[in-house]
Amino acid sequence: MRQTMRSFAVLAMLLTLLTGCQALTGQTLGRNIDDVTLTTWVKSKLVADRATNLTRVQVTTNNRVVYLTGTVETAEWRGRAEEIARQVEGVRDVVNNIELQR
Repeated sequence: MRQTMRSFAVLAMLLTLLTGCQALTGQTLGRNIDDVTLTTWVKSKLVADRATNLTRVQVTTNNRVVYLTGTVETAEWRGRAEEIARQVEGVRDVVNNIELQR
């Protein structure tokens, strides 16, 4: 009986924690982790691209939509950043708000 009550208490706390995470971000814990993972993958692929200098591109993800911001030197680099982001598995769409450096 005592172990059953303990198990119930742990389950109740876990459910409260998960519900709290959703209430703060508007997303479930799993969706939040997925978005963070996608952001990390896109950032790492942008940095790894040797043909361009995309280290000044910021990446955020919300509901598997990747948002790119920052500045780059050429229109080709802007397009390349979007292309790289679209190639990451799990990305639903890309919003490219990257500006050209003047």
